Amino acid sequence: MGQETDDQIAVLITQQAKQRFSDLNGCSYDEGFHSATNRQQLEAILDSVILPKKGKHSVQDKEREHSPEFVQARYKHSAVESAINAVENHGLDRCLDHGLDGFKRYVGLAVVARNIQTLGHILQQRELTRLQKRQRPYRLAA
Repeated sequence: MGQETDDQIAVLITQQAKQRFSDLNGCSYDEGFHSATNRQQLEAILDSVILPKKGKHSVQDKEREHSPEFVQARYKHSAVESAINAVENHGLDRCLDHGLDGFKRYVGLAVVARNIQTLGHILQQRELTRLQKRQRPYRLAA
C-alpha cells in the first residue's frame, strides 16, 4: 500500500480480487476503509459489502449494521483478525529489518512461517486421530 490509506485502496483491492476470483460476491472491511464513495463503488462490484461506518450513525446506518447478514459477516471477520494476531505472535509484531525491501521480506517470511505452523498442526491432528483409532478396544461378537 505504500503511501495510500485504507480508504484509498479498498475499491482497487476489491476489483483486483474480483478479477482473480470471479465467484467472489462479498467482502468484509474494518472501519478504516469506510467512505460513502467506497460503499457505493463496492456495492456496484459485490453483492454483500460489510463496511462499518466510523463515528455517529444515521438511522439507515444503524439498520444496515444491525441486519442479520451484516452481524453474521462481522462474526466471520473476527476470524480474520485472529489470523492476523497469530502472525503477529509468531514474529511479525516487530520488523527488525531495515527499509521497504526488508519489511516486505519480513512479512513474506512471517506468512510462510505461519502457514508451516498451520500445516504442522493439521498433520499432528491427523496422526493423533490415526493413533486413537488404533487404540480402540475390540468387542467380541455375541
